[in-house]
Amino acid sequence: MRIVRDPSQVTALSREWRFRDTTTLAFVPTMGNLHEGHLALVRHARERGGRVLVSIFVNPLQFERPDDLELYPRTLEEDIRKLAAAGVDALFCPEAAAMYPSGSLIPARVVVSGVSEALEGEYRPGHFDGVATVVAKLFNLVQPDLAVFGEKDFQQLLVIRAMVEALDFPVVIDAVPTVRESDGLALSSRNGRLSPHDRQRAPELYRCLRDAAEACLLEPDQWPGIFPEVLARMEHRLEKAGFRTDYLRIRRARDLGEPVAGDHDLIIVVAAWLGGVRLIDNLRLRHGKFAGAG
Repeated sequence: MRIVRDPSQVTALSREWRFRDTTTLAFVPTMGNLHEGHLALVRHARERGGRVLVSIFVNPLQFERPDDLELYPRTLEEDIRKLAAAGVDALFCPEAAAMYPSGSLIPARVVVSGVSEALEGEYRPGHFDGVATVVAKLFNLVQPDLAVFGEKDFQQLLVIRAMVEALDFPVVIDAVPTVRESDGLALSSRNGRLSPHDRQRAPELYRCLRDAAEACLLEPDQWPGIFPEVLARMEHRLEKAGFRTDYLRIRRARDLGEPVAGDHDLIIVVAAWLGGVRLIDNLRLRHGKFAGAG
């Protein structure tokens, strides 16, 4: 596995591959501290592409709190071992100064209006501007044929798809379902910051999503009128379990808009604090069943 740290070198490598062969270049952007969820993205990329390139970059633009950026786990040596074992062709792991030579005074940013503004956009102002900006930079540097993202960060996935469509990036966006622990907790790099006691309580987040979905499916003809009552019960349950909820909502899966009568492809999304750790999760809710994301 080749390890590249300079942005110009990763572009040169991509061009070298294109000159030498015609196989697909699949790209998996990450912030490191890799777990089985990331490796599922890598396996999907391997199945879809002839070459697989992974990036590890803890992007300062998408952190609205300096302490969150400082505490984000960095495990580069272990990540390199995992990626090499997974058959990755190259790893791009630049320093922040290489990606943002002007420091915090970024002269241009990418803003994706609409889908980025509610939910995470409300509670983390500027977060998706940082995500869209760094992904746009990475796409320009790596020049992949396809890029792979996880459905756990569902709003992020929609933001990236909207950016690609609006700006005509020649990149196919693939999504991989959320990978979970045996008790249902969605894999996340932040899970390692949970105390042992909070780790035992954390699966209640997903149980509430499943119970909310089951309650909604008992009365499909009452959609969306029954949603507020169902969600209020689940939010109260989370509070009793020790969570502090930022949001628990049911939205349209295609654009995260408010559901109306006749909308049958929905998603339940949640963000909640447990101790000092913010967890997010989601569960796709379709008329007659729940499946997909989550």
